[in-house]
Amino acid sequence: MRVLLSSLLVLALQAQPPDFLAKLPPGAQVEAMDIVKRADFVFETRTQPKHVKQATMDKLFDHPVLGAAMWRFCQFVPGFYAFIHPDGAWSIDDTRGLKGTLRLVYRRPGHRVYLVEGRAAKGRLKAPFSVGAKMLTSYRYWEGKNGFESHLQTWTALDSALLGVVSRPFRGYIKGRQDEFIAYINGNVATFGEFAELSPKDFYGPLKRDGDPAALREFEALFLGK
Repeated sequence: MRVLLSSLLVLALQAQPPDFLAKLPPGAQVEAMDIVKRADFVFETRTQPKHVKQATMDKLFDHPVLGAAMWRFCQFVPGFYAFIHPDGAWSIDDTRGLKGTLRLVYRRPGHRVYLVEGRAAKGRLKAPFSVGAKMLTSYRYWEGKNGFESHLQTWTALDSALLGVVSRPFRGYIKGRQDEFIAYINGNVATFGEFAELSPKDFYGPLKRDGDPAALREFEALFLGK
């Protein structure tokens, strides 16, 4: 009986919508609630403390084109490119079949919430079909006594009921690949932020060679004071 009650309590907690939903703008709140209700996968991860200031990470989060260029310099895989849209959303593309568009729908010091639409081409995540999905992402971050830490939560809804049925035999594998990938991305974001703070000038030459004028301008303004 005790085990059953414990299991029911866990299920009840999982069914509760995240507390930040009420803080989102009305339109974003409707989209987010739909994703939570339809979620095929729910995931969360934390990063180990890094020696980087929260202010430095905010610079990188606010300038995704620069962040993507610095990511490529660190030779993290895949090598993302970022593009800003007129409405303020931004896209990432690894040029090999993995794409995503992110909209920042809530921002407070130490907490950002994104609505994400992503697609992985057939075989890109080693799945035998193309996978499209919408995600709700909550990213909390802070400076603790041991350094910069973060807590990432995601809710993922596949983009069609048919895909949900077709993917059922592969669901455990897809979830595992997604969980690994998100944890990898989250950890590396904190790592290159640490690199940027310890030795920002090391990025300058490679950014020049990379040839992205927007990233170079942002780097000069944010890290070199030009």
